[in-house]
Amino acid sequence: MLFIKICRVGHVFPVPFEDLNASLSNNRRSSSHLYPSLCESGFMSDEFAVDESGMTSDGYHRLQPTCKKAMYVRNVIAMAVLILIGAAILVFMKPQLGEWYDTALYLILGLLIVIAVYFILGPQIFFMRYRYRIDDEKAEIRRGVLVITHTLVPIERIHQVQVAKGPINRMFGLADVNITTAGGTAVLEYLDIETAESVASKLNECVVSLLKDRD
Repeated sequence: MLFIKICRVGHVFPVPFEDLNASLSNNRRSSSHLYPSLCESGFMSDEFAVDESGMTSDGYHRLQPTCKKAMYVRNVIAMAVLILIGAAILVFMKPQLGEWYDTALYLILGLLIVIAVYFILGPQIFFMRYRYRIDDEKAEIRRGVLVITHTLVPIERIHQVQVAKGPINRMFGLADVNITTAGGTAVLEYLDIETAESVASKLNECVVSLLKDRD
């Protein structure tokens, strides 16, 4: 017997799946014109292109642009921590480094520059490539910055659905949907809170319907 539990930090807004798709499409229509041009330039493959309704040709949704703000705030905090760690290494280990101090300094600076470039470009690429789709049989996520992955979660394998709102996501009205199966956890990231609650409700309905069909 499968077990499903929805942990609700906020309110749940049960929404029919057709209405959920329509709502997502309307929200994404305003800036969808950008992505076909990026595909035509070769920067992004056609599988991530969205049409006028804000969806890919095979029915995937994209995230709201607000998600980039949350990622940049997270990256700024991570960058500050890394700079402090690098500075602490150079200050407190200077006697031990001896003649290798300059080498260590250049290595740390080089590493911080590479990470900074990744932190600057990463959110934009993540946003352009992140796509998700949910139907009565499965949840799918396409994502990646350097490596593109395609995660597929069959509804019948779902054990638990959890809506999580971290402090940075809450600042921008965002939430993650954690989908737990026996093999691990898939995460639908940076959804607006209403969409996250609707997706969790839809997944719950699909699992309950599946269990009823089996009985």
